[in-house]
Amino acid sequence: MSTDPAPIAPALLAWHDIAGRHDLPWQRERTPYRVWVSEVMLQQTQVTTVIGYFERFTQRFPEVRALADAPVDAVLHLWTGLGYYARARNLHRAAQQVRDAHGGVFPEDFESVAALPGIGRSTAGAILALSRDQPHPILDGNVRRVLSRLFAVPGRTAERAFEDELWRLSALLTPQQHVAQYTQAVMDLGATLCTRRNPRCAECPFAGRCAARAAGSQHEYPAPRKPLQRTQRQVWMLLARREDGSIRLQQRPASGIWGGLWAPPEFASFAALLESLVPAEAAAARSGEPVPHAFTHFDLLIHPVWVGAAAVPAGVADAADGLWYNAARPAQVGLPAPIVQLLQDPP
Repeated sequence: MSTDPAPIAPALLAWHDIAGRHDLPWQRERTPYRVWVSEVMLQQTQVTTVIGYFERFTQRFPEVRALADAPVDAVLHLWTGLGYYARARNLHRAAQQVRDAHGGVFPEDFESVAALPGIGRSTAGAILALSRDQPHPILDGNVRRVLSRLFAVPGRTAERAFEDELWRLSALLTPQQHVAQYTQAVMDLGATLCTRRNPRCAECPFAGRCAARAAGSQHEYPAPRKPLQRTQRQVWMLLARREDGSIRLQQRPASGIWGGLWAPPEFASFAALLESLVPAEAAAARSGEPVPHAFTHFDLLIHPVWVGAAAVPAGVADAADGLWYNAARPAQVGLPAPIVQLLQDPP
């Protein structure tokens, strides 16, 4: 691998003019706020999924003060189904910091942007490069894949030496002019051609100088993280329903899985759930079809148990962190995707 690789910006920009993406919603008005929201949503989520969420989110929260002043439940409600809900909570916290510490104006210096909750080095660089044409390198998943293949950089994702070398290359290759176009182009190359599976090498502007392609080893770069052993968990959820179809939900703790979202009361076993009910109501409880849900490192199996509203234990019915949720007239709160499925398809 060359210590000082030749610039890639000219060929990349020429390719992007013809084959890149130019009409994504956040490209039509590249304010720091809109780019920031899009970059956070795009973390671990495909563009096709993000588009609808982005448009609804920015319609409801068109600028940073609107987001900062909104209750977190309203933010989580618009995030429902997008997953990785810590992103939404961090986005809300960061908006409040921008409002309180920066007068409601999104900062334009790298250190202030990178210090906001949920924004790391790459996201901060992308925000300022795309919205302000500032020459900051980025290293998201797409760029990591492009550079590791182009220069055959050995190592695994998240390994220090591997990451350091890719950051060096990213900084070296980032031009001083046309930074926004370059940044979008290198991300687009990874997203559309230099994909994880079945890369379209013949269409790549760097097909003739890609070290991995020359060796026929494109699929070996970057080497994946060492796999974590997946575990399985089970929970039993109490779905107490009124005659009007309302279901009793509780707000989950701010930290942990589904932090701050609303879900039915959860128990570690079917026996524990039944023990919370009076005997007559326990006898009438009906189990529904289990609902599987996959997280990053484990699989969850939800066992729904349906009872009448009268069966709700006093501590649950009277809890301040509870509400009766009716899917026909939904409250503006955040719900985990499998809970949406349960509430929309009751037995």
